[in-house]
Amino acid sequence: MIRLDNLTKVFDTPKGAVTAADHISMEVPTGEICILLGPSGCGKTTTLKMINRIIRPTSGKVFINGEDTTSLDTQDLRRSIGYVIQQIGLFPNMTIEENITVVPKLLGWDKAKYKERAREMMRMIALEPDAFLKRYPSELSGGQQQRIGVARALAADPPVMLMDEPFGAIDPINRAVIQDEFLKMQQDLKKTIMFVSHDIDEAIKMGDRIAIFREGKLVQYSQPDELLAAPKNEFVESFLGEDRALKRLNLVKVRDLASEDIGLVRPDDTLETALARIGDYGYQTSIVMVNAKRQPVGIISAAVARTTKGHCRDHFQSVPVVVSLDDDLRKVASLMFSNDMTWVPCVDDEGRIVGQITQRSITHHLGSRYRAHSGADDTVGEASPSSSASEE
Repeated sequence: MIRLDNLTKVFDTPKGAVTAADHISMEVPTGEICILLGPSGCGKTTTLKMINRIIRPTSGKVFINGEDTTSLDTQDLRRSIGYVIQQIGLFPNMTIEENITVVPKLLGWDKAKYKERAREMMRMIALEPDAFLKRYPSELSGGQQQRIGVARALAADPPVMLMDEPFGAIDPINRAVIQDEFLKMQQDLKKTIMFVSHDIDEAIKMGDRIAIFREGKLVQYSQPDELLAAPKNEFVESFLGEDRALKRLNLVKVRDLASEDIGLVRPDDTLETALARIGDYGYQTSIVMVNAKRQPVGIISAAVARTTKGHCRDHFQSVPVVVSLDDDLRKVASLMFSNDMTWVPCVDDEGRIVGQITQRSITHHLGSRYRAHSGADDTVGEASPSSSASEE
């Protein structure tokens, strides 16, 4: 756990005193990622660097796992905190193995232990140890170097990590890959992390909590969904952007909204049965056909069912798209728009149909938080299960 208690930094400049961080008080629970966001010069990086005393506070205190760090030796404090920066900061004259094992060596680990730790860290960041450990940083791509920077910060297994725009200099494709890998590691490692970013989408994707700074002050500190649904003031609302409702799509999984009420037919069913079931479930254009394992194998269109005789197995089309329970709503919305659909079948890990998700359920979910925040009636415009699926 990281707790900041009235942490303040005042810089003396030729033009007078400048308060870069003004009585910052906040707490990051153990195992969570806190993202610090705000415009340039707002105090987020200053706040981060005061935690490991790269910048010394003017006043206030930092507590790590309940311990006041004021009395700790600066070098001991820094060795107990992992630190990753945008510029990576690998030592160019050291091999990758030597870079990763810098802190374990300083902490007195024996050779066999720190060498094995280097191999373990390489596997964790999805780089083959035998192929990379003896190379030098100049022989790696920018994205690979950034992974090594993360591995070095994690090598001594610190409980706390500080990350200063660690993925900012990487191209968007590799950045997304590294973000995903880091989040997978975090599920197992459960580090307590403070993370400076300038990217709102990155913050929403990676943060358990987000802190918005302005002119040295902490303006709002909330979980991502609460921040997007209920910005504290006009500055936060403007900073998040007019598409903040759409940004919330990243935060919700299909399993949170999927309805088990879905109409299905089997290959041996007649088209007459398919047409009746389309009517029963309120669909307009089609219904999903499943095999004996309840896996989707095709769709039966209402137009075919109205004008043709026979069985479903002889008159189906391919299924345009399905989504898994762990997909987020941003992916779902994209698939719906690109395939001109208002509902999509949901499948489990074995590819079996478990329900459906509809445009209506998505828009209602997004709107409910705003209506609750404004005090409006959350039931306005709510559709029944059948009508919410009736547009496709």
